[in-house]
Amino acid sequence: MKLNKLLYIVAFTSLAFLAGCEEGEWLDINQDPNKLTEIPSGDVLIPVAQVNTANMLMGWDMGFAGGIWSQYITQSYNASQFKTLLEYDETDFDLTYENLYSGSLTDLKAINKIAVENNQMGNYLLSEALTIYLWQIITDTWGNVPYFEALKGDEQIYSPKFDQGQDIYVDLLKRIDALIATDFTEAKITERYDFIFGGNIDEWVKFAYTLKLKLMLRQSETSGYNNATVLAFITDNADKFLTQSASIKGTIWEDTEGKRHPMVEFEAGGASYFTTNVIANLSFIGYLNTNSDPRINTIFKAPASGIHQGAFNGDFDSKEDADSDGTTDDKEEYSKMIFANNTDIPLISSWEVEFYLAEVFARAGDNINAKLHYNSAVTASLLAHGITNTTIIATGGYAEWIDGTPEAGIKQIAMQKWVADAK
Repeated sequence: MKLNKLLYIVAFTSLAFLAGCEEGEWLDINQDPNKLTEIPSGDVLIPVAQVNTANMLMGWDMGFAGGIWSQYITQSYNASQFKTLLEYDETDFDLTYENLYSGSLTDLKAINKIAVENNQMGNYLLSEALTIYLWQIITDTWGNVPYFEALKGDEQIYSPKFDQGQDIYVDLLKRIDALIATDFTEAKITERYDFIFGGNIDEWVKFAYTLKLKLMLRQSETSGYNNATVLAFITDNADKFLTQSASIKGTIWEDTEGKRHPMVEFEAGGASYFTTNVIANLSFIGYLNTNSDPRINTIFKAPASGIHQGAFNGDFDSKEDADSDGTTDDKEEYSKMIFANNTDIPLISSWEVEFYLAEVFARAGDNINAKLHYNSAVTASLLAHGITNTTIIATGGYAEWIDGTPEAGIKQIAMQKWVADAK
C-alpha cells in the first residue's frame, strides 16, 4: 500500500469520528477536534508505528551517525555539519530518542492494549515483538533508560526512573519467552496494514524466535552469557528462524516530499547530502577495493575516473596528498554512496540471522556448521546486491572461511557482517 493511501485512511477515520459528534460539540474549544480520543482498531496504527520506526532507525541520527561511525562514509571536504560526529562529540541523539518513545513505542503500546482487550492475537504478536525489538535498540544505544515506568503518563508517572541495562535485558528475555510460548495458530494480521510481512503470522513468529537469538547474542561478552544455552536454543528451533529479511518494504516510499526513503529525503529537494556532503570512507572502500569485492559497485558510485576512492575519517581539515598522486585530499574526486528510493530498510536481515548462527557455532568450536552459516550469510548478502557469483567465499577467495580458533572465526564473521550491513 502506498503511504498516501494510509494518510487517507487515517484522515477518513478522523472524519468518521467528527461526523459522529453531537450537534454543537464542535464549539468545545477545550478539545482538539482533529485528535482521535479513541482508536477503534489497532490496525490504523500499525503502518504509522512501522514507518516511524523506519524513519528513526534510518534517519538523521542513526543514518548518518551509523554510516560515519561504521566507517562507511565520511564528511566531504566542502561540508561541515558532521564534524561533531567525526570528532565523536555527539552525545544525545535526542530526536531519535524522543520519537522512539513518543512515537513508535507509544503507538505500539496502544496497538497492544487494543489487541489484548479484543483478543486480536495477530496484532498482539506484531506489537509485542516490535516493542521488544525497539527496547533492545534503545537500551544498546543509550544504556540505562526509563523502562519499567516508561510510557505511563496515563498513570500519572511523568518522571520515570532510569533502569539498568542488564535489568531491562532480563525483562526483555522474559517477555520474548512468553511471546514464543503463545499459541498463534488462529491469529490474523490485516495484510494491507503490515509493511514488514504483509500479515504473515508464520514470519512474525520467526521474527520473535530470531529476536530472542539476537537478545541472547547481544550479551555474548558479559558474565551472564552461556554459549551452550544459546546453542541448545538454535538446535531445538532450527526451522524457526527467519530466512527472509524482516524489512520495511521499499515499495511504500514515493518520490514526493515527506514520503521518500528516509535517507533519500536528505538528498532530495536541493539538500544534496549524498552528492555534496558525504563521501566514501577510505577504511571501508579500501577494504572492498583491495579485495575486489563485487558489492563495491552497488554500494558506491565511482567518480568520473571510474576508480573508487575514499577519504580518511575526520580528514576534513587536512591538505595532505595521502595517495601521493599529486592532488591534495581536499581536491580529489571521491566515490559516493548509492541510496535508491525503493530501498528496503531491514530490521533484521537474512544475512544477519545467518551470521548470528555462524557465531554461535564458532564460539562452540564447531567450524563445520560455522562455515555453513557463514557461507549462507555472505551468499544472502551478495544476492541482496543482485550478485550470484560467490567466488569470494570459494577456495582461494578473500572471504573464504578458514578453520581456526573461536576468536578467529568471530573475526571473520565480524568483517563480513561489516560489509553486508552496508546494504
